Amino acid sequence: MLAILALAMQSTLSATNVSADVPMAAPTTTPSFADEFDGPRIDTAKWLFDTHRNREGWYNNELQYYADGRPQNARVEKGVLAIEARRESLEGKVKDWGGQAYTSAKLVTRKSYGYGFYEIRAKLPCGRGMWPAIWMLPTGEKWPDGGEIDIMEMVGWDANVIHATLHTAAFNHARGTQRGAQVKLPTACTQFHNYQLDWRPESITIGIDGRGHMRVKDDQPGGAAAWPFIKPYELILNLAVGGDWGGQKGVDDAALPQRLQIDYVRYWASADAGSPAPAIRPAE
Repeated sequence: MLAILALAMQSTLSATNVSADVPMAAPTTTPSFADEFDGPRIDTAKWLFDTHRNREGWYNNELQYYADGRPQNARVEKGVLAIEARRESLEGKVKDWGGQAYTSAKLVTRKSYGYGFYEIRAKLPCGRGMWPAIWMLPTGEKWPDGGEIDIMEMVGWDANVIHATLHTAAFNHARGTQRGAQVKLPTACTQFHNYQLDWRPESITIGIDGRGHMRVKDDQPGGAAAWPFIKPYELILNLAVGGDWGGQKGVDDAALPQRLQIDYVRYWASADAGSPAPAIRPAE
């Protein structure tokens, strides 16, 4: 997801300037962190619900209210995490309602993770106005200086086109210099796929089902402005509604509710990763 709205919006917030076609393979060892979503409910020792912008409204002019632990919007069912966007108002029912006519959920890992291999198995919602994302941010840093890793984004009005993007102080959509790639995935909304990130000190590769379609190397001048990816990041799962990109062609209310479904989240730390860092943001 894009953390801050550009003053001059482009027709798309993605990029196609670092495309690749390389093999990717998840490790066969036990993950350092995993959630298989095989319990009766969301494990709040692993995840928190981010609700901090509900009253003010969310970035990018998104339309949703992100609920805190509300099963209508986030739940585990039959071994799958379901994040559900709904057409409803919670006026008078919650203290931080900000006038939104849609509800959804945003989950963030309680710990931050660094170098290694990430795999998130997901099935995406294709309704017009949906904006699902699997992405990463550092805790407590100003955007875009701290960097952003978008493992998967899709907008429902352009269904089955999957975007991977990196944002930094020197390379971001506000400047029109963001680095990214996109790939067509015809079954993104009907089948589960493995969205993958191979994060190394010298490069970041993002792909799907064992094929990397984006690779960015630490080969540009600028220091941290070009390559801030040297610290632990939180992993974020959310389903936004509308917004400057997701809502370019409106929201199809008749298609709601829509779900982002996550079969599992797995992370294998590399030898360079260090210890997981606790999240700076407290539980909401």
